[in-house]
Amino acid sequence: MRASFRLGRILGVPVGVNWSVLVIFALIAWALSASLFPRSYPGQSTFAYVVAGLAAAVVFFGGLLAHELAHSVVAKRNGIEVEDITLWLFGGVSKLKGEAKDPAAELRIAGVGPLVSLLIGIFFGVIAALIGLAGGRGLLLGALSWLAGINVLLAIFNVLPAAPLDGGRLLRALVWRATGDRTKAAVVAARAGWGLGIVLIAVGIFQFFRGAGVGGLWLALIGWFLIGAAGAEERQARMGTALHGVRVADVMTPQPQTVSGEMTVADFVDHYLFAYRHTALPLAEDGRPVGLVTLDRVRGIPADQRATTTLAEVSCRADDLVLAKPDEQLTDLLPRLSECSDGRALVVTEQRLVGIVSPSDISRAVQRGNMREQMAAGRR
Repeated sequence: MRASFRLGRILGVPVGVNWSVLVIFALIAWALSASLFPRSYPGQSTFAYVVAGLAAAVVFFGGLLAHELAHSVVAKRNGIEVEDITLWLFGGVSKLKGEAKDPAAELRIAGVGPLVSLLIGIFFGVIAALIGLAGGRGLLLGALSWLAGINVLLAIFNVLPAAPLDGGRLLRALVWRATGDRTKAAVVAARAGWGLGIVLIAVGIFQFFRGAGVGGLWLALIGWFLIGAAGAEERQARMGTALHGVRVADVMTPQPQTVSGEMTVADFVDHYLFAYRHTALPLAEDGRPVGLVTLDRVRGIPADQRATTTLAEVSCRADDLVLAKPDEQLTDLLPRLSECSDGRALVVTEQRLVGIVSPSDISRAVQRGNMREQMAAGRR
């Protein structure tokens, strides 16, 4: 999940927000200010309801950010580099560069997020209780009570033993500790996530036809997301086994053909695209990669504009390139590669281009890894 805009760095971790957050923020603020608060605390002005709804929504997303920051801080303390945090439609995602070295580290990293959400819920619950004991009955009490309940609910939901939830990570750590097999543990957690997704979809559809309306559809949507994410995690786990110990240098195409950004799309199609039989070529200046042009990007340019359009205008920008080092483990590159719309990584040494990794390179490496595993199993 990519960030649409950046908020800056918090505790040394880049924090971004995806546009989908605006959707769920608006829905939460609207539901609170137009329904829950007026129904529970009548007699207030519309302005007061809107302010209370917006404030509660902002604090709620602050809690989500604290949840993800906790994951990131503990991950860094366990030797895992954190790329960034992105808030999006279904909460937040901490992008970690690497995996936990042992089950204990996995437990610490996964468990701290729900713990922080629980503590936030307790904090707001205590304040709400004190205000209630003092005789308070206004919107402040309502907002604090809602924040307490939603954060406790978030903590409970996140510890459900199913990937990609934090509870799935906890389950993976426990199975990993019991069996000593990281891949088996990941598969167990992923299949639990798939099962939970099916249950949520069934319950959501049932509630929708019982009159729950948007709430039922939202539950089904969460279930659909869980199924997709759990399936992706299982595939990634199996791929990780096949690619264990494989370096980027082992699969890359060395010294790839490059083109200049000043070349027109027409010249590229006529002289490079078919001559070299590649669907992607890096743009380079003095050996330094500055872009990447692909067949898909070129195909989007109308034929009558290709003679006047340069490759620099249609290529992947330098800031969006996925860069890797030759000695980097291929399994560490895969998460970054899967989020790249062009699906390629450029391999650099001291900022100079030395290779390119494409989906076909990954596919061949997986096939070789699977054959190696089959041969090893046959010997046993």
